[in-house]
Amino acid sequence: MAHPIFDNIAHVTRRQMFGTTSTGIGLAALASLTCSDAVHAADRGLAGFPHFPAKAKRVVVLWQGGGPSHVDLFDQKSMLRQMAGQDIPDSVRGTTRLSTMSSGYGKWPCQPAIKRFRRYGQAGISLSEMLPNIGSIADDICVVRSMHTEAVNHAPGVTLFMTGSQIPGRPSMGGWLAYGLGNATDNLPTFVVMTSSDKAKTCGQLFFDYYWGSGFLPSRFQGVRFRNSGDLVPYLTNPEGVSRESRRIMLDDLAAMNAVHLADYGDPEIDTRIAQYEMAFRMQSSVPDLVDFSGETKSTLDRYGADVLEKGTYANNCLIARRLLERGVRFVQLMHAGWDQHSNLFTQLEQQCRDTDAPSAALVRDLKERGMLDDTLIVWGGEFGRTPFGQGDPVKPKGRDHFGKAYSWWLAGGGIKRGTVYGETDDFAWNITSNPVHVHDMQATMLHQCGIDHTRLTYRYQGRQYRLTDVHGEVVQEITG
Repeated sequence: MAHPIFDNIAHVTRRQMFGTTSTGIGLAALASLTCSDAVHAADRGLAGFPHFPAKAKRVVVLWQGGGPSHVDLFDQKSMLRQMAGQDIPDSVRGTTRLSTMSSGYGKWPCQPAIKRFRRYGQAGISLSEMLPNIGSIADDICVVRSMHTEAVNHAPGVTLFMTGSQIPGRPSMGGWLAYGLGNATDNLPTFVVMTSSDKAKTCGQLFFDYYWGSGFLPSRFQGVRFRNSGDLVPYLTNPEGVSRESRRIMLDDLAAMNAVHLADYGDPEIDTRIAQYEMAFRMQSSVPDLVDFSGETKSTLDRYGADVLEKGTYANNCLIARRLLERGVRFVQLMHAGWDQHSNLFTQLEQQCRDTDAPSAALVRDLKERGMLDDTLIVWGGEFGRTPFGQGDPVKPKGRDHFGKAYSWWLAGGGIKRGTVYGETDDFAWNITSNPVHVHDMQATMLHQCGIDHTRLTYRYQGRQYRLTDVHGEVVQEITG
């Protein structure tokens, strides 16, 4: 007859070991089968985090999907106007990797900015006149003109910034922060995502779930996507005839059964199920309050623009983002499509700026007035920029192609130096001439502002330690306060 110890060894499976580590609720769920402090404590992050005092308690990423044109918006180049229609010299272009749409071109006609630039703020930062509202906060932002990436197509470029790899499957930045730092609120998710698109739907790029996924981390660290039509979060409302009290009793019973299952199998996804049922119950009260704008002043609503009360718009999402941050949500990811101007540069780019300029600036102003900008990190950018040469007919180009060799972003708050410009490009906005900032460098810097050493935020998976920045990344100390 087999000794009982062997039965016990067989019972302790690999899944059970993972389910009872610091990444899961594990024993805390068994100690209390409902939403007690014991369960909530399991979502407070890893021991020893943050590594040093954080300058940013919360992060909002204003993602401009499609590739905003740096040469039209942020990086003024008189040479492009002086040589309009003439080819960019071979000595400048070198062997730059381009997308298949323009890699075989025989002509590379300089395409100057489609609108004038102006100097904004006391800092005198040069920006396109299509961005007057962002220009009005010039003294609060840092423009980085030396971003670069290896990606030449949309999905790999977005995936690289969001997860640290061009190949899907790794945890997103919001997931990493939720894992390392935990919740700052019990009534809303740690990581929230909202999406929007230009009204004409000119940009065909899709927003894939893995842009906010948990990858190989337990799935409770993935972003919760708020929908832009119908219920903000599905299935929160109790069915007809089900009271909140009866829902509470049902969840308690369900938690008890899941806890027994967790003890038997140790599957971290059971852990996730317990946590998410409890979060959904609490969100029944928090979500309606979140989108009740009746307390917002007219001047605040006007600041965000005419679309602020239209559900699913970028303006509406920016206002919700501010309200999420006020309520303790740690990471908000807004994703707006419409910047892919291959053939409609002279019409769609200006419209895209009108849709996003005021809401982006309004979010910064709102946070500043509420005393939250100093410890909220705001990042505005896309997966790459656009080519300094025109795309299409070389005599009369209609657009610009993807361009990752050099492009621009801006940041605000969270300990970032204000009213500054970092990095430079050559006369054609093609090559970086000083202070290059790779995607991994930006990731490392953002984590640093949150009090995290990016080399120490790791997770062991398939025999090796993974991190957001892979084996790369240096903090850009010069832009941090």
